[in-house]
Amino acid sequence: MTDIEFMNRAENLLQAVETSCDHINDQALADIDNQRVGGMVTLVFSNKTQIVLNMQKPLHEIWLAAKAGGYHYKFNGEQWLDTKGQGEFFSHLSRCASEQAGCPLVLNS
Repeated sequence: MTDIEFMNRAENLLQAVETSCDHINDQALADIDNQRVGGMVTLVFSNKTQIVLNMQKPLHEIWLAAKAGGYHYKFNGEQWLDTKGQGEFFSHLSRCASEQAGCPLVLNS
């Protein structure tokens, strides 16, 4: 994957996360403040816990830092998968967000 391809795919992923948070807030399922600075999105929950997502351009990875730990994701041609076998990005993000929000949440592309 070229740097440009990575940047396009990573940008699409971060925008999808922001859109998912907006939908969750619109449906009053939870209160998630999503803040974007360049290639980083910070999700802040009502209990003040955070999930931080950021692009790692040199490695062509997306990093996720949550209360549960830190995770790295690479695009395999179809989806973003954890580099240590922890699964697909949106599935894992949904689990982490649900845990931190204290209610079931689904974030998706």
